[in-house]
Amino acid sequence: MEGNIAIGLDIGTTKIVAMIGRKNEYGKVEILGIGKSKSLGVHRGVVNNITQTIQSIQLAVQEAEMASEMKIEDVTVGIAGQHIRSLQHSDYITRPNSDLVIDEEDIDRLINQVHKLVMLPGEEIIHVLPQEYKVDGQAEIKEPIGMYGGRLEANFHVVVGQVSSIRNIGRCVQSAGLNLEGITLEPLASSNAVLSQEEKEAGVALIDIGGGTTDLAIFRDGIIRHTAVIPFGGNVITEDIKEGCSIIEKQAELLKIKFGSAWPGENKENEIVSIPGLRGREPKEITLKNLSKIIHARVVEIIEQVYVEIKNYGHEEQKKKLIAGIVLTGGGSQLKHLKQLVEYITGMDTRIGFPNEHLAGDSDDEITSPLYATAVGLVMDGLKRQERKKVEAAYVEAVNEQESNEDSGVEETIEAPKPERRSFLDKLTDRVKDFLDNAE
Repeated sequence: MEGNIAIGLDIGTTKIVAMIGRKNEYGKVEILGIGKSKSLGVHRGVVNNITQTIQSIQLAVQEAEMASEMKIEDVTVGIAGQHIRSLQHSDYITRPNSDLVIDEEDIDRLINQVHKLVMLPGEEIIHVLPQEYKVDGQAEIKEPIGMYGGRLEANFHVVVGQVSSIRNIGRCVQSAGLNLEGITLEPLASSNAVLSQEEKEAGVALIDIGGGTTDLAIFRDGIIRHTAVIPFGGNVITEDIKEGCSIIEKQAELLKIKFGSAWPGENKENEIVSIPGLRGREPKEITLKNLSKIIHARVVEIIEQVYVEIKNYGHEEQKKKLIAGIVLTGGGSQLKHLKQLVEYITGMDTRIGFPNEHLAGDSDDEITSPLYATAVGLVMDGLKRQERKKVEAAYVEAVNEQESNEDSGVEETIEAPKPERRSFLDKLTDRVKDFLDNAE
């Protein structure tokens, strides 16, 4: 496979999407193929039936392979689900020699210390994101490397998840005949696809309404500040319609998509939809007013839970205010009048997030739908990971050449860009791979 192609695999509760993309000469992402299948075996973002999930992954991958005429091997997978939670934590290290400047090793030492936090049984730290540093009591330092100081402190945003759930996803990917190239948090992937850098600086809350869960990611000053996963999504709305109107799930889903609205005031009393009865029974008549009342009640509940999380982050404090407001994405964001309802409940500016900013101009309308925001974000993450690997390889090669020159007495310095520090998601990917390799 060509080096500059990446595949994102979004394992959701309602659908599994495999998306193949590459960077074009303008630095935009060009989607070469997409495949999706109904997700069986995933509940609220967590795998609960390995065999069915493997089959669903294979179907999506086959469809993407046919569309792009390529063979898929390495994939970047998103993880989400109700088991993910986040916490704030601060920690410090005392440096043995304050005459030397702070370097990356000091920061690694500090981050590794956070990894010693005691978690609940079965939980593991997935992501450690430094928020801001303090050096010898001097606060609000964004980048301490190169400064002098004896005591280095930092506030961290720590994301925690069930390691067994992550391994199960790894197992499904491997059993479907694929190679797990990278793991990414889904709220992070979606935010890369739909948010602009200005929004992340100004302060923004991304709400990704999926089938089984609603993911929240809050950014301010360009840094992720808060993440949360709420265990409700579009499926519970469908479930409510099914119960409330006494119809089957397929009909409830169609009703929601075609006629559903989050705002009951829109529909007149006499607007009625007739639904065919089962096996010769009389058709059912449902008023759109009732339908939107059912949807409204559940959507309000989801938005209020998200708003509690936004307030927990501290949105009401002046210096933590989210100036860019809220961006809605995911399949659930396509519900009619949802934007108005969110603005009404939260009082914050709201827009629907389409993943078209980073996509090539001639992309299909279907791909730029909020439904595929996570998949586009995963492709972007895969491309970025490949670029990082190239830089690392060039750096290692330059260091080796430098050493062999020194051995042969040639004094020539070779410049190579230093690779970025590896993220914890890279290390987690390696750990999951090792576990799967040894578990066979």
